[in-house]
Amino acid sequence: MKPSARRRIPLRLRRASVPWDRQEPTWRSAKPSLIAQALKRAQSRPSGNWYVIGASRGLPPGKALGITVGSTEIVAWRDGDGRLRTGPGACPHLGAPLRESPVRCGTLVCHWHGLSLDGGPAAGWEPYPAFDDGVLLWVRLDRMGGEKPTERPCLPVRPRLGDGVDAVYSGVGRCEPEDVVANRLDPWHGAWFHPYSFVDLTVTEAPGDSAADDGFLVEVSFKVAGRLVVPVLARFTAPEPRTVVMHIMEGEGAGSVVETHATPLAPDEQGRPRTAVVEALVAASDRRGFAVARAAAPMLRPLMRASAGRLWRDDLAYAERRWELRAQGRFPG
Repeated sequence: MKPSARRRIPLRLRRASVPWDRQEPTWRSAKPSLIAQALKRAQSRPSGNWYVIGASRGLPPGKALGITVGSTEIVAWRDGDGRLRTGPGACPHLGAPLRESPVRCGTLVCHWHGLSLDGGPAAGWEPYPAFDDGVLLWVRLDRMGGEKPTERPCLPVRPRLGDGVDAVYSGVGRCEPEDVVANRLDPWHGAWFHPYSFVDLTVTEAPGDSAADDGFLVEVSFKVAGRLVVPVLARFTAPEPRTVVMHIMEGEGAGSVVETHATPLAPDEQGRPRTAVVEALVAASDRRGFAVARAAAPMLRPLMRASAGRLWRDDLAYAERRWELRAQGRFPG
């Protein structure tokens, strides 16, 4: 195929298709110590005490959102100007669950005794700093995070709002945030664990010893149908302790980004840790026809979430297994 045709047509036909069980093993390259060092570097980076609590589209005006981050119960809603407001999820009067309270004209009204909250301090209720980046919702919990607070969360480079098609997948696993991050810092498992999505995966660059020499560079092809694939070059980095970002560097969708955020939740009934995975997918393309994709975004988002959900069905099993072995002192890494 001529170079000009390759630029127009992102699909490739795998001429030397290799069966799943005959592909090159990656376990020698996926050194436990290398993954552990990458995880340790991620955990050493500052977060500014910011935690992702959901998708921007998941909180329309007039609705309240409740979530417990670690041991901190939180309520979130939008005020009359559409700005994100967050604070303690228990009413300061008698402890009513504010997540069940209605929002009237941007004011959260406790359904037990009518205490009204407009987002500012009131009757002992103190708001938490909040941030809406247009795709994800964040809350800053200084007491829980224990770090030096920052004005804004650490946001990776993304396509500008409106230039891409974004979707957000959310799931919950019985594990800790580090298990989710460790999963993402192991790109070698892709073609083995997710053969329905990835083939021909090669890690061409792994993190070095210095913090500046960080990130994984991965050549991989996304499966379309049969032997049809879309090859790309992707880079994985961890900008903060609970986030791993994949940027498409070359190939179809260059500039697209997948952000995986891990937020600790309240433990389950048996005391096992729980972590929310909130993954933002922002697809971009410089092709003329991508304007059609932007116009069809409402139809594409459920498909994007379903694709992410299929991957996370496996990856949460990976993270949960990792936590289980760690809890028993049997984790070989």
